[in-house]
Amino acid sequence: DGMNVLFIVVDDLRPVLGCYGHKLVKSPNIDQLASQSILFSNAYAQQAVCAPSRVSFLTGRRPDTTRLYDFYSYWRVHAGNYSTMPQYFKENGYVTLSVGKVFHPGVSSNYSDDYPYSWSIPPFHPSTEKYENDKTCRGKDGKLYANLVCPVDVTEMPSGTLPDIQSTEEAIRLLNVMKTNKQKFFLAVGYHKPHIPLRYPQEFLKLYPLENITLAPDPWVPEKLPPVAYNPWTDIRQRDDVEALNVSFPYGPLPDDFQRQIRQSYYAAVSYLDTQVGLLLNALDDVGLSNSTIVVFTADHGWSLGEHGEWAKYSNFDVATRVPLMFYVPGMTTSSVSQGERVFPYLDPFSHILGLVPQGQSKKVVELVSLFSTLAELAGLQVPPVCPETSFHVALCTEGASIVRYFNASEEKVEEEKDGCDDTYRCFNEEPVAFSQYPRPADTPQWNSDKPKLKDIRIMGYSMRTVDYRYTVWVQFNPNNFSANFEDVHAGELYMVETDPNQDYNIYNNTSHG
Repeated sequence: DGMNVLFIVVDDLRPVLGCYGHKLVKSPNIDQLASQSILFSNAYAQQAVCAPSRVSFLTGRRPDTTRLYDFYSYWRVHAGNYSTMPQYFKENGYVTLSVGKVFHPGVSSNYSDDYPYSWSIPPFHPSTEKYENDKTCRGKDGKLYANLVCPVDVTEMPSGTLPDIQSTEEAIRLLNVMKTNKQKFFLAVGYHKPHIPLRYPQEFLKLYPLENITLAPDPWVPEKLPPVAYNPWTDIRQRDDVEALNVSFPYGPLPDDFQRQIRQSYYAAVSYLDTQVGLLLNALDDVGLSNSTIVVFTADHGWSLGEHGEWAKYSNFDVATRVPLMFYVPGMTTSSVSQGERVFPYLDPFSHILGLVPQGQSKKVVELVSLFSTLAELAGLQVPPVCPETSFHVALCTEGASIVRYFNASEEKVEEEKDGCDDTYRCFNEEPVAFSQYPRPADTPQWNSDKPKLKDIRIMGYSMRTVDYRYTVWVQFNPNNFSANFEDVHAGELYMVETDPNQDYNIYNNTSHG
């Protein structure tokens, strides 16, 4: 009880990490965190786009309750005045701090990152964030471009730095202030890479020679993919280097050599992110708080790297919805740490490092909407009540059950507890399911299919993922009263995980699976 919380959330990071079994990616610092944590290998976001996902897990409510499917409304005004996870910690005596991209900036967090509701002091944003989409990438001709693939010389960047480096420095400064003031804190740190543009220090390319980079295992659009399910990756088409390729809309494809470059730069950006996480965790050791701080590491959603002929997020596939999720809880996921003992020494990704395996791993299907209740329970706070079916009028409740019950249980033990019922949640012996959803403006790919505005949404794809399958129905949706009509199904998808792990063979229309 009374532990601090360090909440690390990464933009657009799918689980391409050593600790998730990825053979190529070098992520020694995140792997080291995993080696002291419980890692969830089947964790899913509720919508594969930044603002809706973040508002969902920070309020503990699903997108149909926050009513945010785009970037253009503030839930407290538009849906209900819901308490957030940091707000709840603040009301329970924590100093709550936000560094970098935690809430999505703009209307959806009231142009203030939900300050002062959620945070004790105004949130920090790196000063160089504003150059993110500028022409800072040097082309072969020596000119500057706004490219997708953008390795840079950091000394040539505005202010000689990058946003995530500034966020790490500020987070470390705050850790030192908290240590000096002996204040209990909830520190959220939001990293921007590997979000596009893939702009990172160029030395990280050395870790990934192009000849080692393969294409996606399934770089084609699946034959039985309903057109409504396809996301046409409009955002990357607008980058100078992709635009120059003049690929056809909506299905492309991108040239193979350029696909490899995107994958190479995504991995390089992940290794750059790993160094920032490593410096941050090393600082937690330096201030002597590793034995009294819970560390959570996750992402807002994944990112397609050419699978199904798709790029970016904006879909219901695992590559877009699945996220890394791990919890380090001193004395629970590891034996208690003695004061001054180093748990997170910084590891250099350029030195050869032995693979570290997660301390504990759960294959249980879990959702990010469960973060609020899970962190409350881990910190010894009262777990917020379960939301009633309609909860627009309820300020404090959550639609995601705490997953702490999965931490210590071996997989089999939980299965056997047939009487594992209490009055707050459905019986725990039910098969866990993760729900995700994605809106579309039409049955076929349009220029606004990736990010339709609320008024343009006509179809909602509701998707459920179990250990065995992913099942999605695309149904008629009315944006005026937020209603989905499950009688009016436009298309469906069914993928069996065991025989089709990449979700390439849609068997929704196979009569044998009626």
